[in-house]
Amino acid sequence: MTGGGEGLRPVDLARAVGVSAQTVRDCEASGVLPPARRTASGQRRFTGRHLAALVAYRALAPGMGVAAAGEVLRTLHTDGVDAALELVEAAFARAHRERAAVREAAGALAAVARAAAAPGPPRVLAGVGAPGREGPLRIGAVARLVGVRASALRVWERAGLVRPGRDAATGYRVYGPEQVRDVRVVCELRRGGYGLERIAPVMEELRASGGGGGDALQGVLRRREEELAGRSRALAAGVARLQDYVDAAGGARG
Repeated sequence: MTGGGEGLRPVDLARAVGVSAQTVRDCEASGVLPPARRTASGQRRFTGRHLAALVAYRALAPGMGVAAAGEVLRTLHTDGVDAALELVEAAFARAHRERAAVREAAGALAAVARAAAAPGPPRVLAGVGAPGREGPLRIGAVARLVGVRASALRVWERAGLVRPGRDAATGYRVYGPEQVRDVRVVCELRRGGYGLERIAPVMEELRASGGGGGDALQGVLRRREEELAGRSRALAAGVARLQDYVDAAGGARG
């Protein structure tokens, strides 16, 4: 680097964090970095403050995504620390909800597997569908339960991933405990980046196994939870670098 941390060129920042000089210029142009000083010839010159901002941005991205990390930095520059921290807190809350949903799906699988293995007639287990509810659920209730739109459930049904029954009197779709379990599993696989064509054989395995899901499906859910836990750790590490930047910049606003 040149200038002991002052008068840094785009290439100097790029080398420091392992990106291209064009990425540095793009970050400054989009507000992820604060405005750079320009030389008489129009060349950008950065400081240690810009380097700290770029480090924070790069550290936040693995935990919350590139776009969201950029929004945190832009918000910090325009609206201040508290507004930026609200975005970070929302990212932590999303991660918590997603991990809880994975555990719900895994718990539903385990409960149905235990019921299938138990002696005697099949049982309907509390907690596999909707706690506190008796009888099958309508599509809107199931959509609210797992946090998706009813239209998504219809798409999954057309793809053969979920198979709701029909109310004999009204013809409306109804979801019993096993169908709700299937919805939870599909929901988590979709959130994990699985396409519909990849989910189809997983659901066939789940049904063929009698509800336990087999080692493959349980492994998918375990890996998904591990992935989410890793994201949370990465987000925490990113927040530490964000705090370093705030400390170095004296609040960073403006």
